[in-house]
Amino acid sequence: MSDWLHQRYEPPRISPLGWLRVLGRGLVLGAVTYGGLVILLALRAIERPLFGLHRPWTPFITQAVCRAALFILRLRYSVRGTPMVASGAYVANHSSWLDIFTLNAGARLYFVAKAEVSGWAGIGWLARATGTVFIARKGAEAKRQQALFEARLGAGHPLMFFPEGTSTDALRVLPFKSTLFAAFFTAQGPVPLQIQPVTVIYHAPQGADPRHYGWWGDMSFAPHLLMVLADARPGRVEVIYHPPVPVHAFANRKDLSAYCERVIRTSHPLAAASQDR
Repeated sequence: MSDWLHQRYEPPRISPLGWLRVLGRGLVLGAVTYGGLVILLALRAIERPLFGLHRPWTPFITQAVCRAALFILRLRYSVRGTPMVASGAYVANHSSWLDIFTLNAGARLYFVAKAEVSGWAGIGWLARATGTVFIARKGAEAKRQQALFEARLGAGHPLMFFPEGTSTDALRVLPFKSTLFAAFFTAQGPVPLQIQPVTVIYHAPQGADPRHYGWWGDMSFAPHLLMVLADARPGRVEVIYHPPVPVHAFANRKDLSAYCERVIRTSHPLAAASQDR
């Protein structure tokens, strides 16, 4: 294993004009994001007593806000393939906090995130409001978390898992952890579950470090956000929805995890050059 995780990345210095972009885009992004949150919470107050765990309306608000956020951040967005309509879950490589906007923009889904995210200023509120499932990385919590996954999957909630377990520098795909895949084999629903691998590929603005959008190691959120808001040139993100596969086509969670990792890794052009040997 290389020491890429511990390599420091110094964001470029923000120019006076860059700070003007930070101010303008930041105000618009905040207004859109938290304005959308107010609308979502108001609608959820009606939606919850009528539908309980199901959310037939509010995910559309989340999707619209995330598409607007990508436009504000000047992150050009392209899609190949189609999000599945079957009951099941998505699994994707994880590069950055930007994945929240990128993946929500393409499909109405619910993220699975580490428990610490619920306490992050600003982001935690958004995550809870949009139905994120929080997990604790403790062995004692494994059975409870699997039961939670089963309940959400059984209710028809399309969950988004990041099997790498951490975000990266956007240039590589880490080995997948198979533990979370166990819930796919025990969840009961009206139809067999499908799993759709999703590849997310970030392309830095022209002239920027290729790791520009990656967020890893001990990097702080605020400086990275400011850097992206200050960008003078647009970047680009590609999302590839691969064909979904039925869970019952695989013997166990390890086989399913290995298949998803292979599909995502081989379709990520940057990972081939940067992957650890």
